[in-house]
Amino acid sequence: MLKLQDLTKAYRTDEVETTALNKVNININAGEFVAIMGPSGCGKSTLLNIVGMLDNPTSGAYIFLNEDVAGYPESKLAKIRKENIGFIFQSFNLIDELTVGENIELALLYHDDVSSKERKERVTAAMDKMGIAHRAKHMPSQLSGGQQQRVAIARAVVANPNMILADEPTGNLDSANGEEVMNLLTALNKEGTTIVMVTHSDHHAQYAQRTINLLDGQVVTENLRAAQ
Repeated sequence: MLKLQDLTKAYRTDEVETTALNKVNININAGEFVAIMGPSGCGKSTLLNIVGMLDNPTSGAYIFLNEDVAGYPESKLAKIRKENIGFIFQSFNLIDELTVGENIELALLYHDDVSSKERKERVTAAMDKMGIAHRAKHMPSQLSGGQQQRVAIARAVVANPNMILADEPTGNLDSANGEEVMNLLTALNKEGTTIVMVTHSDHHAQYAQRTINLLDGQVVTENLRAAQ
């Protein structure tokens, strides 16, 4: 599905250049569940932002579905992103003024080919899948952390993306809710969705088929989990 070749990301100020990623080479196949691990500041979030086309590399190639998107303008990246990628964040990133249903529907508003009727049907289906249909009219502030993350996952999947990028999806949850979220991601992966997850948790990384460890902006190890 995607290939990073000698991918480098450097941030420059007037006096200092910081290399967040240094000649990273990673292949991720369609249908994989991959965990990205490493200490704080090692480049995990930078890597996820580039994979999600929210940021551009300084050099190197990013091949996504057989296209090198590394130098694409934002308008072209936005179209590819919209059609292929869903995002889940540690802090949920729900809009407080919108109901659960409206937060999920937001992900479809930029899809001109989806009618209002189909939007409602997709939102209902996503809520049913995440077990939050009974919360459709609630506001985020009325939900627990685990329920808010279920809404965020429903928003990520409502457009039927090929790939979901999850940045510390269990970071703000207790252990029970964290396990629920990991089980939901595993179920989505079994349905064919590619999952790329940044995590600090060795335990949650065990849900992935492969773990990629970063240190100082470089891939230091890759571990393939034995089939269960």
